[in-house]
Amino acid sequence: MLQHDRAFEPQWGAAVPVAPRVRRITAENPGPFTFQGTNTYLVGDAGALAVIDPGPDDPRHLAALLSAIGGARVSHILVTHTHRDHSPGAAALAAATGAPMLAAGPHRPARPPRPDETARLDAGGDTDFVPDIALADGAVVEGEGFALTAVATPGHTGNHLAFALDGGEWLFSGDHVMAWSTSIVAPPDGAMADYMDSLARLAARPERAYLPGHGGPVRDAPAYVAALAAHRRGREQAIRARLAAGDETIAAIVQAVYVGLDPALAPAAGLSVLAHLEDLVARGLVAADPLPALTAQFRPLPRSTPPVYE
Repeated sequence: MLQHDRAFEPQWGAAVPVAPRVRRITAENPGPFTFQGTNTYLVGDAGALAVIDPGPDDPRHLAALLSAIGGARVSHILVTHTHRDHSPGAAALAAATGAPMLAAGPHRPARPPRPDETARLDAGGDTDFVPDIALADGAVVEGEGFALTAVATPGHTGNHLAFALDGGEWLFSGDHVMAWSTSIVAPPDGAMADYMDSLARLAARPERAYLPGHGGPVRDAPAYVAALAAHRRGREQAIRARLAAGDETIAAIVQAVYVGLDPALAPAAGLSVLAHLEDLVARGLVAADPLPALTAQFRPLPRSTPPVYE
C-alpha cells in the first residue's frame, strides 16, 4: 500500500546535510505542486562541488546557494528536468560560478503539443534553458571526490534524468519519485507509459534511498517504487471501471475516482486521468472521440491486447 511521508522541515535558505558529501538547500517557493519548495543539492567536499537543480529564478535562493558554496569551485550544474521550479536558476548560477550546465537537453515534451495545449505547456516548461553539455543515459559526471551517473527517467517530462551517486546508496530522483506525493504525469509534457517504464528501471537499480526534488528523502526506495507502480495500476483499473460504468468524460471520471479532492487540484487530476487514457488508447483498450484530450469523449473497447503493466 502506498504511504506518503509529508514530514519535512524545509529550513529555507539553509544548507542541511542529508547524506555523505550532500547538502540540501530548499527554495522558498512552496505550493500545491512544489510542497515546501524546490530542493537544490550540493554534492562534493569543500574543494569542489556539483549543484543539482538550481531551482527557480529567485535572487534569494541564488544568494543562499552562493553563501553555502563559499570558496568552493562549482565544477558542474546538473538539471533533472526543465520545469520552471527546477532549471531557471541555472543560468544565473552559471554566470556567477563559471560552471557548465548539464542536462538531457532543452525542454522536451513527451509528444508534440496540440494548439489547444500550447498555453498549458508554456506555463510549466522552461523553454529558455539550453544546457552547455547534453547528457545521454549512462553518462558519468566526475568531480573531485564524487561521480554521478545520469539515469534516463522520462515520464514526468520527456527529458527527465535522475542522478545516481557513486557508492550505490543514493539517487537524486528529481520529480520522478518523491516521498510526499505521487509525481504529476501531465500530457503533453509527460507520458504514463514512459513513467511506468522508468519506475521499473529504478526498481531494478541498487540504490536504497532517493533525494527528491521536493520534500524529504525516500527511504526503502525499492518498496516505495513498487507501491507507486501498484498505485498507478490501481488508478488505471479505476478509470477503466468508470468507463465500463458509462462515464464518458474526464470530468466525470475525476469526480468519481478522486473522492474528496481539493477543487484546486481538479485540473491536475484531470491531466493525470488524460495520461492514463492516452496510454489506454495507444494500447487499443479505449477509444477517444475525436482524439485523446481533456474535452474528448471516451469509451472502452474489447480487450484485444494484454495490458503492458500486468
